[in-house]
Amino acid sequence: GDTGQRTRTWIKQILKQDMAFQHIKIIYPTAPSRPYTPMKGALSTVWFDRYKISNDCPEHIESIDSMCRGLTDLINDEIKSGIAKNRILIGGFSMGGGMAMHVAYRFHQDLAGVFALSSFLNRDSAVYQALKRNESVVPELFQCHGTADELVLYSWGEETNKMLKSLGVSASLHTFPNLNHELNRTEIEKLKTWIVEKLPVEA
Repeated sequence: GDTGQRTRTWIKQILKQDMAFQHIKIIYPTAPSRPYTPMKGALSTVWFDRYKISNDCPEHIESIDSMCRGLTDLINDEIKSGIAKNRILIGGFSMGGGMAMHVAYRFHQDLAGVFALSSFLNRDSAVYQALKRNESVVPELFQCHGTADELVLYSWGEETNKMLKSLGVSASLHTFPNLNHELNRTEIEKLKTWIVEKLPVEA
């Protein structure tokens, strides 16, 4: 239900400065507004619809796939502007992290990496199906989750991480005790370090 710009502001408040890198451009996209079933069909800026906020129900694949197409356009625009695809990372918080995993592991397996903060995939996710069929190297995953998360349970994030690892993804999971469904400074600093590792300054 948030916007890209508000996410940027949120991170800026936590870090006491904008998250910036001299050699990396950051884009904060905003999801389109759509009726959202968990909010009784009220309009919300969400990446996709869900039947319910749970990891043991079917995915709303139609809305996920239409958004994968939209985000593919965004990736292609960057490639057209001269950025190599293996120099592009995608990720997000909560639903944004779930969306990033769908985009990368189903459609863009040659990206530099994926990050998912307080996120999860449903148990029968199309991501798992795609990885079962895949034989190439896929992007590394940087995952963070708070143990006190009441909206997206820590166990869902942990299960997602284990499942992806079992399907060949090089995935790390950083656990934050007592953190609810939110971000904190240590987490963002860890993410920044990982981003620079994946996208070092080119010689």
